[in-house]
Amino acid sequence: MKISKLIILSILLVIFITGCQQSTIDQDDDGKSDTSTEPGRSDDYTVVGTGQSKCYDDTKEIDCPEPGEAFYGQNAQFPGVKSSYQDNNDGTITDKNTGLMWQKETDLDNKSTFAEAVSEEKDFDLAGHNDWRLPTIKELYSLINFNGSGRLEKPYIDTKFFNFRFGDESLGERTIDGQYWSSTEYVGTTMNGDATVFGVNFADGRIKGYPKEKGAGGSPFTAFVRYVRDNKDYGKNDFVDNGDDTITDKATGLMWQKGDEGKTRNWEEALAFAENLQLGGHDDWRLPNAKELQSIVDYSKAPDASDESKKGPAIDTTFFDITEEESWFWTNTTLLEAPSDAPGSEAVYITFGQAFGFAPNNKSKSINVHGAGSQRSDPKSGSAEDFEGGRGPQGDEIRIKNYVRVVRGSSGE
Repeated sequence: MKISKLIILSILLVIFITGCQQSTIDQDDDGKSDTSTEPGRSDDYTVVGTGQSKCYDDTKEIDCPEPGEAFYGQNAQFPGVKSSYQDNNDGTITDKNTGLMWQKETDLDNKSTFAEAVSEEKDFDLAGHNDWRLPTIKELYSLINFNGSGRLEKPYIDTKFFNFRFGDESLGERTIDGQYWSSTEYVGTTMNGDATVFGVNFADGRIKGYPKEKGAGGSPFTAFVRYVRDNKDYGKNDFVDNGDDTITDKATGLMWQKGDEGKTRNWEEALAFAENLQLGGHDDWRLPNAKELQSIVDYSKAPDASDESKKGPAIDTTFFDITEEESWFWTNTTLLEAPSDAPGSEAVYITFGQAFGFAPNNKSKSINVHGAGSQRSDPKSGSAEDFEGGRGPQGDEIRIKNYVRVVRGSSGE
């Protein structure tokens, strides 16, 4: 009898000790103990890496620099979470990082208006699922891969898993007409007061606002559609102010600089500033890549929002300080759309203010051509004065000196 009581007491003691240990030490997926003192993460919003694996100076490809050398800290040196897709062999692809399930093959023969894309989602049925939806701009952007180049007709999406085509000139399209609709409507207007919807162009590696109804010439604007399902929390931030001029996004696991130093820099200067910054007791700051920086865009706000309550830069100013409402911010990602004699001369920026350009029929007037929250590119060096009247089909304004907001950590850790 005494032996039985002793056994029972021993079991209870083991359960008690185990419970105490479990309450104080969390286990990561790899079985390692998490003893971090930094804010936790919710794991709903993993920012997948851009896939960029080569380094560039302000003109060409180079050997990746060492710490302290010029151009250190660019995308290839901080690759982030590697993309991981699973073909379910039923017409769907699962992104194992984001938890999103995607339509594998879109209708490449027929583009849709935005109204058609929205209305057709409720009747879309694939692989036994009928809960498909048009992706938000953050969901759609999770698919972009910055090894692409429209100039080389290499798409910005993994064609081992997803179908794609460039624009067909025989149909009156441009080669770069590879736009896909998102469900994210711009809260302001673009061009000539047009209602606007964001989309990703997987032909030239950009986020832009596209006409919700009529495009150039008055005909309906159409784009491709790729539906998604699962993880409706993807793209939702969970910011915490750490009280030391840093902000942690518990959803992504990334820690951000709260302010922006109030100074613009060219790309090389921006990389150097990030490398040398000491803030919040940390010295491992860096420029964010394109997908990381886009993760903190607040698409419910814009300086030209139609609703007065939504006016302001496209960022949550409850947590972040921003010097200039109409500012654009550098990333460490090179965009391979530059001329062949200087393939590495362009880098990606995100517009937290309006994405200005010059109307084709009035190069002296700057207007909002793509919307706050767009992703475009600037030359890494040079003078903005050399680009009066802008550049490209919509006359994108060129600044070259943009603001900097640094980041540390890696999403998914």
